[in-house]
Amino acid sequence: MSYQYQVVLKNSMVVDPTNNRSDVLDIAIQGGKIVDIAPDLKTSQAEDSFDLKGLYSIPGIVDLHVHASSWLGGKFGHKMMAKAGVTTALDMSGPVESVLDIAASHGVGLNLACIQYVRPGHTVDSADPNRSELKKMIENSLGSGAYGIKLLGGHYPLSSEATANTVEIAFQLKAYCAFHAGTVSKKSDLEGLYEAVELIDRYPVHLAHINSYCRGKIKSAMAEAEEAIALLKKNPHICSESYLSPVNGTSGKCSGGLPESQVTVMCLGTGGFEATQKGLEEAIMAGWAQVNLERGGEMVLATGKQAVDWWNSKETDTTLSFQVNPQIPRLRLATAKRDKGDFVVDCISTDGGGIPRNVTVESGLALVKLQALTMEEFVLKTSKNPANILGLKNKGHLSIGADADITVVDLNTQKPIMTMSNGQVIMWKGKMCGSGTSMITTPAGASYVESKGLKPYVVDPEETPICQRNALT
Repeated sequence: MSYQYQVVLKNSMVVDPTNNRSDVLDIAIQGGKIVDIAPDLKTSQAEDSFDLKGLYSIPGIVDLHVHASSWLGGKFGHKMMAKAGVTTALDMSGPVESVLDIAASHGVGLNLACIQYVRPGHTVDSADPNRSELKKMIENSLGSGAYGIKLLGGHYPLSSEATANTVEIAFQLKAYCAFHAGTVSKKSDLEGLYEAVELIDRYPVHLAHINSYCRGKIKSAMAEAEEAIALLKKNPHICSESYLSPVNGTSGKCSGGLPESQVTVMCLGTGGFEATQKGLEEAIMAGWAQVNLERGGEMVLATGKQAVDWWNSKETDTTLSFQVNPQIPRLRLATAKRDKGDFVVDCISTDGGGIPRNVTVESGLALVKLQALTMEEFVLKTSKNPANILGLKNKGHLSIGADADITVVDLNTQKPIMTMSNGQVIMWKGKMCGSGTSMITTPAGASYVESKGLKPYVVDPEETPICQRNALT
């Protein structure tokens, strides 16, 4: 029997601000695309159908800040994202080779982009690389499938001059550029944020997780959040995201008895612990530092002796989390608007993936229930805006002909029920049912992505808003 549709999603409340939809409708999918949206579509014309009465169908969630490499995140990241309702994500640091390898071996059907870290001793020789080295590094990254690059200022900073040069060269090469504020001169705090904006100059850059610079290091956390908001209002060429989880993510790796990451050092100080390997062990035992360890086929947070033993078994090379994100600034940053009504912070992200804090649906829908956001605004911040930033014209909306990327959520329980990517149901009621990965890349990296056994999803950098900063509404 020949069917008109591959899948029909029945009876859900369809919310799509791009097309001004907020009605109970059916969605028909064929060939990975949305082919019809209307009431009372015939299930007899579909190979498969789902009755979603009482649920919401929204454009697939696009998480603009995740980790899905062996360095941060690990092999369970893809599964954890799909369970959380994510259809598309940006891995925010790489290394790109590790991200591609994990995507090839553990993909569950997601769309994934990756940006390569600029890290002394790894992708560049020192904290003060010259322009020639930076240009070569960025070109090589693009050729290896990366969508762009990220400055790891908070963790592994460069000099101020090298940071500014990286931003400029990335723009010249049409490479996506993200920046975790901080240099060898300034820490990853409010002062580092001010320096970052100065170093970015006029270039369009993705300034990562704004909430991480508003933790009360210089002023009160709320005062820092208000200054961050004012700073972003003055610099509309900068795009940004913030996350709603109370916990962060950082590296637990120590060398010579000292933590390698400066973020880890700062978090230990915040908790009153010595910035040494011994101090970190004490923080884990006390519950201040939480080790990301494997349990039940995904990563969970753990403290105490079990966590210390896991950390030591990995020779300290594990991901850690600290509960350092104050609640009120998180909410303020998620909801702050400019004078014209658009959001100051463009997107809600998680900084999750393989780090266990994929709470966009749970925490975001809590804001909807509290009327801090409308459902349409939730979609703007979790799907439309991040899709626009990545230059994904066929994602972030439920138009006829768009990619069938759909997240189905239960507003009452604040849980994702279905995740659909490119017409494939990859998660249904908590169970994984998808495979593969579509790697979002540039023309320079398409052939390399394909050589890794992955499907390239090619985006022209010339049409990417991060290179132009004129497409967000």
